[in-house]
Amino acid sequence: MAIAKSLGFEIGDYVVYPKHGVGRVVEVQHQEIAGVPLDLFVLRFEKERMTLRVPMNKVESVGMRKLSSQATMNEALTTLKGKPRIKRTMWSRRAQEYEAKINSGDLVSIAEVVRDLHRAEDQPEQSYSERQIYEAAIGRLARELAAMENIDEPAAQQKIELVLKAA
Repeated sequence: MAIAKSLGFEIGDYVVYPKHGVGRVVEVQHQEIAGVPLDLFVLRFEKERMTLRVPMNKVESVGMRKLSSQATMNEALTTLKGKPRIKRTMWSRRAQEYEAKINSGDLVSIAEVVRDLHRAEDQPEQSYSERQIYEAAIGRLARELAAMENIDEPAAQQKIELVLKAA
């Protein structure tokens, strides 16, 4: 379809949908919903076993994008090496900020969450909710790295953890 190509997405492409992470365009559909003709990208998120249909006219407003550039990934990995910035606000407030960063789909923001919540072996244990947010953030980062470098997610996560340990 000409519209799909003009948006820069083709069947088989990996894309990032901010609220769900890395998915793959599996098909382009034309459907009529409530009498309105719609062209849709059908995205498949393997890890979540989820299929999502995104109307082509909503691609920009939902923030769907191609995988990050190598420069952006390098910036994210450099961010991991930085000093954690822990604000002295209530955990519930910080947790909301972390969730917003993860759902923004911005790779560097996600890397900031990973950096801020990472605990070395000699540091105190994370709370359950800290661990959940950390796992969500590192998972998002690893899935995008895996898709970019054509490796599996555990290998990508290991690569991220090595950067964190070296920091």
